[in-house]
Amino acid sequence: MKLSVVIPVYNERATLCDLLRKVQRVALPGIEKELVVVEDGSNDGTREVLEAIAAAQCAGAREYDPGGGRERVPIGNLKVCFQGRNQGKGAALRRGFGEATGDIVLVQDADLEYDPRQYPALLEPILSGVADVVYGSRFLGGPHRVLYYWHSVGNRFLTTLSNILTNLNLTDMETCYKVFRREVLERIQVQQNRFGFEPEITAKVSKLKCRIYEVPISYYGRTYAEGKKIGWRDGINALWCVVRYSLFP
Repeated sequence: MKLSVVIPVYNERATLCDLLRKVQRVALPGIEKELVVVEDGSNDGTREVLEAIAAAQCAGAREYDPGGGRERVPIGNLKVCFQGRNQGKGAALRRGFGEATGDIVLVQDADLEYDPRQYPALLEPILSGVADVVYGSRFLGGPHRVLYYWHSVGNRFLTTLSNILTNLNLTDMETCYKVFRREVLERIQVQQNRFGFEPEITAKVSKLKCRIYEVPISYYGRTYAEGKKIGWRDGINALWCVVRYSLFP
């Protein structure tokens, strides 16, 4: 059994190496793990870090030294892909899904808002044979940082509308943590380039009659000053995507 962790990265130099170390430390007995990192045209030095990692791999290194007295990062199972320009999370995931070779594919953001230590809980429904797709829900009881009220209102509104149109009963459609059996992704063509990926993929797995499970996760959200990227325009686009992909082929 092999797990592909697909990580879209845009302007996350401050958290990238820490995130990679956290993912590498997750113990999954009997499961091989590969990390597929898609660099999406960053301009804060993230691209240079990943270029250095790729160069270290070409030189035969199994670890990358980020310097500054920080812990080395295992890179032996890491695949780095570079986008020619910034295109958005959906486009990066589309590229990453195409590069992934695992039996199971998990989406992981690079900003440390989501904790990789929760992989065993996310994988369990698929490994036990009861699920094709698993969503990690921030609203099922896990600890989370208290942040923006209107973000939570918007999330719940979009999730409710998505549920009405797809006849699902999700609590967190917009969650980053989504896990798929490979066969599911092979039947889906991702079209959205930005955050519209979330309602698009939800509508499409619904139409495939996939067995979808939710598990509670913790959430360590960021403020905009700390690097949060999603904005109100993405909310408007998500609303359009909920309707577009739920009601039309």
